[in-house]
Amino acid sequence: MRKPELAAAIADQTGMTREKASEVITAFTDQISAAASRGEDVTLIGFGTFNIRKREARNGRNPQTGATIQIPASSTVGFKPGKALKDQIG
Repeated sequence: MRKPELAAAIADQTGMTREKASEVITAFTDQISAAASRGEDVTLIGFGTFNIRKREARNGRNPQTGATIQIPASSTVGFKPGKALKDQIG
């Protein structure tokens, strides 16, 4: 499901216009992005938690040449589903 499809489903369920539902989705994702940039976790009870995960620097291999390369440390956003979401999926 892409954003326009999600906005349409939310609009149908809530009675909002599709444009307003799209604005709500944009505001939601903006707030999660802002919290992640501050290093904060975002927990939606029953749905899941968005958190920052640190990756250590490590050695890797260039698949074309087989040469060893240094992969720098980085941060990424992870998602851990909540119990209700896990139970719904099966």
